[in-house]
Amino acid sequence: MPVPNPEMASVSTILPMADRIIGVFNRCFADPNGLNTRLCGGFPEPYYRPAAMNKGVHQVEFTLDYAASALHEVAHWCVAGEARRLLPDYGYWYEADGRSPEQQAEFELVEVKPQALEWVFARACGFRFRVSADNLQSGLGPSDTFKKAIWEQVQEYCAQGPNARARTFAQALAEEFEYPDPLDKDAYQLVELS
Repeated sequence: MPVPNPEMASVSTILPMADRIIGVFNRCFADPNGLNTRLCGGFPEPYYRPAAMNKGVHQVEFTLDYAASALHEVAHWCVAGEARRLLPDYGYWYEADGRSPEQQAEFELVEVKPQALEWVFARACGFRFRVSADNLQSGLGPSDTFKKAIWEQVQEYCAQGPNARARTFAQALAEEFEYPDPLDKDAYQLVELS
């Protein structure tokens, strides 16, 4: 929504989207007596640094100033359990771009939940979600099965609720960006993922 008079606008309405997402995340989770986790942009590659390797503060790092990268990395953080959040990059494997069809199928299996949460977070910001196959060199886009699995997972999150971290973040984003309930199942259509 354009601001009629930028001089009268609040700081939150004129900050770049990625900065606003950082602000929301850090307000929700950076408290040293809470989850002690910060979201930071400006990195060439996304990465998660647990407090043990980052001066006592957990850090979710996203690529440059890309809002989509921020939302995706927060989704991974929300999916990771307590033990995984103590490991560098959650202890996950990552096969770089150029995966075989078999490797791509495995990638899609582990990406359903984070990409479903990313869609919820994107909806909360009024930001368009795009399914990521993350495999440009192979020319393998996201499969129809993957897209359907993401949509079904979003429907499950809307019906049963995601975990407390994801719910807190989604609600705080919706408040910041003044969007309706991001957990309204009717707001998500499979055709949006085409």
